[in-house]
Amino acid sequence: MPAPITHPKIEDVPLAAVLHALSDPVRLSIVALAAEEDGLPCRAFETAIPKSTMSHHWRILREAGIIRQEGRGTSRINSLRREELDARFPGLLGNVLEQYRRESP
Repeated sequence: MPAPITHPKIEDVPLAAVLHALSDPVRLSIVALAAEEDGLPCRAFETAIPKSTMSHHWRILREAGIIRQEGRGTSRINSLRREELDARFPGLLGNVLEQYRRESP
């Protein structure tokens, strides 16, 4: 049986952890895609990055309180914790995503 997936309470998430998680281009692209469509499996995020590295990125995002992961069969379904993040850090995620979209090709 796989280990349970744990998520921090949003009130325990420090701003520094969120900013660190969003500072990586791979993680930022994951967050941007998750913002467009909720409840995506990990395999929906196509990348040439090794699976072990992607697992690291998922863990950083989850531990920073940015995404919620839910196990469904052999898949993990990912959802952005947008409402919680907006309540904790008003405007932060929206501004970061807006800037990302401006700078992305």
